[in-house]
Amino acid sequence: MLKVRVIPTLLWKDVGLVKGERFDSWRRVGTVMPSIKVYNTREVDELILLDITATAGKREPDYEAIDELAAECFVPLTFGGGILNLEIVRKVLRAGADKVAINSALYDNTRLVSETADKFGSQCVIASLDIKKTESNAWSCFSHSGTKPTGKDPVSFAQELEKAGAGEILLTSIERDGTMVGYDLEIIQKISEVVNIPVIASGGAGNYEHMFQALKAGASAVAAAAIFHFTEQTPLEAKKYLRQKGIPVRHSQI
Repeated sequence: MLKVRVIPTLLWKDVGLVKGERFDSWRRVGTVMPSIKVYNTREVDELILLDITATAGKREPDYEAIDELAAECFVPLTFGGGILNLEIVRKVLRAGADKVAINSALYDNTRLVSETADKFGSQCVIASLDIKKTESNAWSCFSHSGTKPTGKDPVSFAQELEKAGAGEILLTSIERDGTMVGYDLEIIQKISEVVNIPVIASGGAGNYEHMFQALKAGASAVAAAAIFHFTEQTPLEAKKYLRQKGIPVRHSQI
C-alpha cells in the first residue's frame, strides 16, 4: 500500500499568509518564508502554496518569490494561483515548484491539463476543485477562489480531468474550509471511487481523527491549514496517530 501524505496548505495573500473560514481568508497568520522553514522540520511530506488573489487580480505569479521560497523548501512544493497557460506553468516549474495546482483555468478548457501533462508529465499536474452544495443540495464546482459557480458536477468533472492527464485531484470543501469540523467524507468517497489518481482531501480538518476518516473514505493524502495555524497539533503527531491506526506514512522520527 502506498504511504499517505500529510500536506500543510499555505494561503498567500499580498505580502503574507492568511486563513479564515469558508474561503473568507481575512486573518493574518504570518509570512511565507518562516512558515516554510518551520515545516521543513516538522515531517511534512509536501507543501501547497496558493496565491489566492493572483487570478482575481489578473496577474501572473511572482516567479522571483517562488524561486526564493523553493530554494528553502526541502519537500515537494505545489504552487497554485494565476496558472492560466502553459508558459506560466513553465515559468513556475523553472522557478522551483515541483507541481502546479490548476483551478480557475480548468473551466475554460481542460486542454491546459493535457498540455501540461504532455510537456512536463502528469505527476506535476494537480487539478484543484473547490466544491460546495447548491440550493438543490447537489455538489457543484466553483472557480475564482470559490466565488464563481461553474455548474460543473465535481464527480464527473474529476473523471474528465483524469482523462485529460491530471495526476492528482485536490478536493476542497468550501463550506468546511477553516471550520475544523471534519472533511466532507461523502464527496471524498464519491470521487475516490470513480478515479484512479490520488485524491487530496482538503477543508475541515480539526483533529487527527478527521484525517484518518478522510483516508478511510478513499483519500490518498490530507491537506490542512487551520489545524496547524490555530492549534498545538502538528504534522508529525498526525503521522504518529495515523500510524497507530494502521495507516502507512512516511517518517524519520516516528
